Amino acid sequence: MFQRLAALLLASASFMMPAHAQQQPQTDLPRTQLSVGLYKIDAQIAQTPLQREIGLMFRKEMPQAEGMIFVFEQPATQCFWMRNTILPLTAAFVADDGRIVNLVDMQPMTENSHCSLEPVRYVLEMNQGWFAKKNIKKGAKLGGELFAATKR
Repeated sequence: MFQRLAALLLASASFMMPAHAQQQPQTDLPRTQLSVGLYKIDAQIAQTPLQREIGLMFRKEMPQAEGMIFVFEQPATQCFWMRNTILPLTAAFVADDGRIVNLVDMQPMTENSHCSLEPVRYVLEMNQGWFAKKNIKKGAKLGGELFAATKR
């Protein structure tokens, strides 16, 4: 009887483990289309605390025109690290109007903190080098429904 109860508890505990404890990438988040200049971005939206915590952890690859946008409830100084993140990424810290406040290259599998230079509500992570190859710099504006909704 005790063994059966222990097995049941162990099985049910695995369903309650956070996704990052299971070491699986999250690839089923809602998506939105963003643009910057002539370029289009297919972005997954990480908007809950757990989705933001997991982010792009455990992903082994990501298409070049794909990224993840982190959406926070209020503008604040946002800081990111790369624990359990295999891909080298660039973070674009983005103001409510879509303006890129600053860009930071982040090294995989580190806990170095990378922060916005001013309070922001959005952070867009792309493959490292994507912004540089497209000559997208601080001050460029992102377009998309997320930023149109903020203006209302």
